[in-house]
This record gives sequence, C-alpha cells and structure tokens, in this order.
Amino acid sequence: MSRLTAELDDRLEQRAGQGLRRQRRVVDSPQGARLRVDGREVLHFGSNDYLGLAGDKRLVAAAQAGAARYGVGAGASHLISGHFAPHDAIERELAAWVAPCANARALLFSTGYMANLAIVTSLVGRGDAVFADKLNHACLNDAALLSRADFVRYAHGDLGALEKRLDSSRAPRKLIATDAVFSMDGDIAGLGRLLELAGKYDAWLVVDDAHGFGVLGDPIEQERANSGRGTLAQLGLVSDRIVYMATLGKAAGVAGAFVAAHASVIETLTQTARSYIFTTAAPPMLSCALTASLALIRAEPERRRHLFALIDRWRDLAAALPWPTLASATAIQPLILGPNADAVRVSDALWTRGIWVPAIRPPTVPQGSARLRITFSAAHSFDDVDLLAEALADAAR
Repeated sequence: MSRLTAELDDRLEQRAGQGLRRQRRVVDSPQGARLRVDGREVLHFGSNDYLGLAGDKRLVAAAQAGAARYGVGAGASHLISGHFAPHDAIERELAAWVAPCANARALLFSTGYMANLAIVTSLVGRGDAVFADKLNHACLNDAALLSRADFVRYAHGDLGALEKRLDSSRAPRKLIATDAVFSMDGDIAGLGRLLELAGKYDAWLVVDDAHGFGVLGDPIEQERANSGRGTLAQLGLVSDRIVYMATLGKAAGVAGAFVAAHASVIETLTQTARSYIFTTAAPPMLSCALTASLALIRAEPERRRHLFALIDRWRDLAAALPWPTLASATAIQPLILGPNADAVRVSDALWTRGIWVPAIRPPTVPQGSARLRITFSAAHSFDDVDLLAEALADAAR
C-alpha cells in the first residue's frame, strides 16, 4: 500500500471513530412511502419527494412518450444543439408560474448545485461581497467561494447582524443569498425583511427555494394547502432584485433545477455561467415529465392538504418524545438527538423495525446537533406517522 492510500485509510478510520462514516443503501423500487431497500421493504421518511410524484405513473408515461419522440439524451449543451422544444416550453411555463418579477424569464439547469454556482459567480466577483445565512445549503457557500467575492456569513436568521454588515460594506456589488426553507431545520427565512434590506443597500437577493417550490404557495387562496408556486408566492414578494432558484427533483418528483429572474439576469447567466455553458443539457424527456408534474401540482391540491395534515399529526405525537423538535411548519421535521452516536443508534433501531430515517451528522449540520431529518410526503398515511412515533417512543426507552 502506498503512503497516499494509507493516509486516506487513516482519515477514513478517524471519521468512523467520530461516528461520521456514511454508507449507501441500494433502492430497488420506485420512490415512495415504502421502498425495497437492500432486499427488504421499509417505510421511508428520508426523501424530498414531498408530494409523492416521483413514482407517479402519469409522469412515467410522459417521460416514456418524451423518450420515444426525442430520444434519451440531449447530445450537446443548450448553446450548441441540445436545447429542445420541451426545454423551451418548460422554461416559459416555470417563469410565468413562479413570476418573481414582471416579465420574468427562466433557465433550466441539470442540478440545483449547478444553478446556484451559475447565479453567484455570474453576478458578483473579486471585490464584491456575498452575505449568507450560516445555515445555507453548501452549494450557496461553494458558489460564494468560487466567485472570489468577499464571503460574509451571519448567524442564522439574525437580520440585525446582516444589516450591520451590509451597512459597513464598501463593495461595489452586493448579493444576499439565503435558503427559503432551510434544508436541515425546516424553518422559513425572513424573506420580506431580506428584500427590504436588499433594496436599502442596493443588493441582489438570491432565494434558494429547493424545499418550498411545489409545497408552499399563494396566500390569497383560502386553504393552507395552496398553489405550490413556492415561498415567494406565499409571502407575496415580487421584485427585479430577486433571483429565484428551485429544484425539480423534490416536490416536482423529476430532476434538475431552474432559475427565474429578470430577463437581464437570465441572459447574463446564459452568456457567462460556466455551469450552464460547459455541460450537456438534461434529456428532453425529463422536461416532458416536468410538464406533466406541474399540471398535477396545480390540479391536485389534495396532495398538499394531506401533507399538511400529516405534519400536524406528527407535531402532536412528537411532543411526547424525549428529544426536541424544531419550529418547523414544513415537510422537514428534524428530531435533534445531539451526539453522533445517538443519532446513529436511533436510526439503526428504526431500521430494525422496518423504518428508514437516515441519521444526519456534521458537516451537514453543526457539531452537537446530529439528528433524524424526518421528511413527510403526500404518499404517507396517518397510520405511517403513528408507526413512526411508536417506534421512536420504543427506541427512547
């Protein structure tokens, strides 16, 4: 064995000793509330398939029809010869539906990670400044670092501290970046106040709505389970300063991501973003499936009604457990266990009961806050929630 591989093995052993070793499990079924994993059927609470659309046969049929017409690969980047009619159609539909500003345009990306890299590195650079919540997703942090702008982080949700840093900054261009729904805590950012600060200090506001799109929505509707247009729509926010990103592999059930913003922003990304220019376009059949998905999100509000009812049921049951929950009203419901070993132990105890809830540990979450990131889907039933609560109560004894 060489010195180089020996060093890697030593580091891996250290991670294992800290309770940070991860492993993949092999899924051999469509995504859903119940999966076949490592040869057994389990009840699953670890997916971002919030509306239960990933395995929907209507989306499968749309993808199959798209593959029959357009093939299974795009063959080139969007700017060469890989921009197909379904790509163009879904971009127009998404821009009109999300509408972060008047006459918004949208741009497709293969992943949310690539979309956030594109946004930040295209809008700011050396000498500029990015201001970011400390609990933002890693891709927003990586984007800020790659932009070479000054990277200023503020304590989670501390908008007073953010304003002080904005006020003291002399950067010619400023960008505020935030998750809309924080992926590990489930809480919603103070987007209204963030937009006020962006206006006061002449900054862009980049909103990563990966976990709000499809689930949250329009406040003018009477029901809490509303349109699915996302967090901006729920809060009634519209501005040319907003650059909105959402992923399409979570609530939408397919794959990819999009950016929606003022036409000048989208054209800038199209012309300059390396993660857009230098990659092959996603297969057009996925855009065919996404068109079907958006139709279902609009036409079946009962999915969101059921999802929020499940969340309410869980919040009631979780109050009897010995571990704290966080103040989340979204499908992300963390159960904080603290030490890494405790999170792994409880996750393993659930697995033996046929329930899969992966343990989340640093660096994904801060040290000392290892947790079970329980996520609910419209595919779950009330009985499923009851089984989870009962298994957790047994694991706590």
